Amino acid sequence: MGICLSSRIKAESPGNTGWSSNYVCGDGKDMSSTSSKVSSVSVPRSEGEILQSTNLKSFTFANLKMATRNFRPDSVLGEGGFGSVFKGWIDENSFTASKPGTGLVIAVKRLNQEGFQGHKEWLAEVNYLGQLHHPNLVKLIGYCLEDEHRLLVYEFMPRGSLENHLFRRGSYFQPLSWSLRMKVALGAAKGLAFLHSAETKVIYRDFKTSNVLLDSNYNAKLSDFGLAKDGPTGDKSHVSTRVMGTYGYAAPEYLATGHLTAKSDIYSFGVVLLEMLSGRRVVDKNRPSGEHNLVDWAKPYLANKRKMFRVLDSRLEGQYSMEGAYKAATLALRCISTEPKFRPRMSEVVLVLEQLQGSNESESNQNKTGNTPRIRRRSANDASGGRSSTHTLGHLPHPFTPENQRLFQKSPEVGH
Repeated sequence: MGICLSSRIKAESPGNTGWSSNYVCGDGKDMSSTSSKVSSVSVPRSEGEILQSTNLKSFTFANLKMATRNFRPDSVLGEGGFGSVFKGWIDENSFTASKPGTGLVIAVKRLNQEGFQGHKEWLAEVNYLGQLHHPNLVKLIGYCLEDEHRLLVYEFMPRGSLENHLFRRGSYFQPLSWSLRMKVALGAAKGLAFLHSAETKVIYRDFKTSNVLLDSNYNAKLSDFGLAKDGPTGDKSHVSTRVMGTYGYAAPEYLATGHLTAKSDIYSFGVVLLEMLSGRRVVDKNRPSGEHNLVDWAKPYLANKRKMFRVLDSRLEGQYSMEGAYKAATLALRCISTEPKFRPRMSEVVLVLEQLQGSNESESNQNKTGNTPRIRRRSANDASGGRSSTHTLGHLPHPFTPENQRLFQKSPEVGH
């Protein structure tokens, strides 16, 4: 079975998914709490049914053109395989274009007019984000479907992507502290746990740092649902499909068989957690030989309480306790287990990260009184002089980035 790397992958149509639609909103603290509201809606099948079953705003192309100042280059927030993302402004009440700097700030993603497959991915986003609502999912405000134009309108995420904060160097992007990294990890985990819940049963399929967006308070929200997939139903253990995702993040059993399960997302989460702990990209050819693949390099160290500090980002020195670091490293190791059955459920991941955040807050309070010692260990970044990837992104902080080199691998399909 061959693997072909491509800067653009093809998304599958959501029209045949038979997705069970739910509306959920809550505080994100307890997926089963009474504060979350669930109401069933009809299962969308066709494009028309998908668009009619959402409460999204339908924008005209002319309106979005005005809101983004004619899609001016200096309004670009980011670019990816889907297309470009522009910053714009609309009136909060009428949703019509407003003067720059006034009204509601939005992010407008404009589809490259290059083929029908892009339309399918656009439709998948409308399908899922139009009906799934959670504090840790980015809010889709509306869409534009007019002639050949396909656009999506999102809430603007001021702090951009997790990827930028981890890997981009510059005055705007300061290294995230240990406590902020754990906060972001918890928020992203809650978003995945919601998707995997019994009421929703959605497999995200493209969890990576560039798809985790941060609001002004560093609350994490999942974005880009173009590859999202309904989970298995009935007595089925998996969904059989073409292999799609991003190189380095896809679970090994999914690459080998095309069998997609919620555990595939958990593997991807483990990879991202490892990136957060280490400050390294999952694949970095600029690293020394033997360190190009983060997962392969880090695994032996994560299992050893004394050696795990070689993996940790040297910029985090003095910010974590030995116990907290070991718990986080152990969690990452479990998530990236080669055997899916050994990976925890996302609900368990949330519990572990909540405990870590609780201990972080407790230690922070004690540290203010000068009673809590912090551990300084030598990390691999110390030995390498803090070497990092030389790849840089655009000049602006943005919620969508061009780091969308995805993996496309054909395998026998049982269904879409």
